[in-house]
Amino acid sequence: MTSETLWYANRATGAVCLVLFTVVVLLGIAVRLRTRLPGLPRFGTVALHRSLSLSATAFLALHITAAVVDGYVAISPLDALVPFVSDYQPLWLGLGTVALDLLLAVLVTSLLRDRLGHRTWRAVHRLAYVSWPVALVHGIGIGTDAGTDWMTWLTVACAATVITAFALRTAQAVRASRQTPAALLHTEGVHR
Repeated sequence: MTSETLWYANRATGAVCLVLFTVVVLLGIAVRLRTRLPGLPRFGTVALHRSLSLSATAFLALHITAAVVDGYVAISPLDALVPFVSDYQPLWLGLGTVALDLLLAVLVTSLLRDRLGHRTWRAVHRLAYVSWPVALVHGIGIGTDAGTDWMTWLTVACAATVITAFALRTAQAVRASRQTPAALLHTEGVHR
């Protein structure tokens, strides 16, 4: 494989990761809000979230592999796993590494969810809320397409949808915290 092919593969998988992880975050918020997607039962939303998470992780593995294998820029496997140690763009690459490390924590704890317990899993799973914007900033800082119109619009669209979904999620949590216990029982369908 030529260096040019790897460069294109790295760029393409980075853009695909942005889209897929954006959808994964949106589906995660939808699951948390107990939102049903049209044509899917509630468990279908959870299954779609999990499946797309694995697909996004596979594209991320391809993205990292292309960056490490491409000899044009010296990025080692250590650079991909340990933040801010790379000689090449240490800040921007380091942010990508931080996002990867957070994502790996989410992935591992999700695989061990039954053994860890729901509370521990959920606490670690919230790292996805940190991983996504860190990865976004990584792409803006290091991506060779970051200044192009198409990538700017893609980035803005992804950021806007996640910010909107997160605002809805936050508003729902605030409303729920303001409800009285009697109102909570009524909204959950439990009557005395």
